[in-house]
Amino acid sequence: MNWEGVSEFVAVAEAESFTTAAKRLGISTAQVSRQVSALEARLSTKLFYRTTRKVSVTEAGQVYYQHCRQVLDGLKEAELAITNMQSTPTGKLKITAPVTYGERSVAPLVNNFVAKYPLLDVELHLTNQVINLLDEGFDLAIRLGKLENSTMIAKRLTSRTQYVCASPDYLAKFGEPHSLSELHQHNCLQGTLGHWRFQDKGKVYNIKVKGNICCNSGRVLVDAALKGLGIVQLPDYYVLPFIESGQLVSLLRQYQEPSEGIWALYPQNRHLSPKVRLLIDYLADELGHTNPLQTNHGS
Repeated sequence: MNWEGVSEFVAVAEAESFTTAAKRLGISTAQVSRQVSALEARLSTKLFYRTTRKVSVTEAGQVYYQHCRQVLDGLKEAELAITNMQSTPTGKLKITAPVTYGERSVAPLVNNFVAKYPLLDVELHLTNQVINLLDEGFDLAIRLGKLENSTMIAKRLTSRTQYVCASPDYLAKFGEPHSLSELHQHNCLQGTLGHWRFQDKGKVYNIKVKGNICCNSGRVLVDAALKGLGIVQLPDYYVLPFIESGQLVSLLRQYQEPSEGIWALYPQNRHLSPKVRLLIDYLADELGHTNPLQTNHGS
């Protein structure tokens, strides 16, 4: 595409004066006039009505102006994006993440990020409550699993997989369940939901479970499972090391749901700040390399 004359045309259209447009562009009025005339000749269209006292845009000029203005705005945004990429992240960065996953996976990476960019002032709030980012002034939230409908923008960082498992001692005493219907015969260590999720032939099942321990802490449930007190369903970052060491045995793998997303959520913002964008990219890169279960990693 030939861009000659476009900047001059837009400047004249907005100033309604060749002289004023020339001053804004820092060039001569004669040069602005030549560029606009050449543009009109190239388009075979009259863009301005000229009189000795006034310059006004023609109907064709109005249409052309709207398109040119969008293009120039886009170029300006592109230049801003490149400038932001080259700038060093500074200022406050407010983040929220779930407690256990935040402690294990997010916080160490955030600390590494601050070590790389020491001019940042980071507030990391770990909670299992769903926080309204706009109301509370958060730049970024880390969320696990299926997302509710939201006006937030979501970027998938990595994935997690739910495991059902028990200790060898428990299985030696009570046997191993081989079907979902057998779970009611076992002591199921419960979290806050009261049901476990499975999938069979593409269909999702929420199975109600019962047991003598209920706790909202995954760490507590893992400890109970390791001590042979029952069967547990928890994400990989709680149980996978113990499965790999043989301290827990993975069960009902044929009914395991596909991996689900771990997400970075942030408010809709036309100009995402460099510090937030850099942190999201850093988390996605680091978590994507460290998570052992990346077969279903989304984009």
